[in-house]
Amino acid sequence: MKSTLLAIIGFASLALSAPTVDPRQSSLEEITDSYVFSISISEFNSNRNGQVGPAELDWNSDGCSSSPDNPFGFDFKDSCNRHDFGYRNFKKQSRFEANKARIDSNFKQDMFNQCQNERFKEACRATATIYYEAVKAFGRKRAAEIREARRAAEEMEAKETE
Repeated sequence: MKSTLLAIIGFASLALSAPTVDPRQSSLEEITDSYVFSISISEFNSNRNGQVGPAELDWNSDGCSSSPDNPFGFDFKDSCNRHDFGYRNFKKQSRFEANKARIDSNFKQDMFNQCQNERFKEACRATATIYYEAVKAFGRKRAAEIREARRAAEEMEAKETE
């Protein structure tokens, strides 16, 4: 009996000393994950238009950046907006690098889903693939820049504490 009581006390102390997760942060990450990966693009657009969710979410978007939003009449703007939302919020939440490929893959799937509504489906899919490959290439460069900036900031902080 005594050993059982000691084991229970030991486990309880371990549980109490475990690092705690800020429930707001966890909830924010879960909401972001849902908006990027789980809900439909039309539901995402409704949320975006009403800016539904925590105030910390970044809804800013430049559409398809320097590429046309509607190349050859294929409407990729909504897909680009969700992709921007993913990039901006995952960066804000310090989990971009680990999720970049998944965000990019979802972007491609959103565009392919849009292509199902287009008359020239194969041309649309080919264009979507070009957009996807472009974000993979340019996003990889940006991710490297973020890593370098983070490393430089850590070095500066270390020097300040010396």
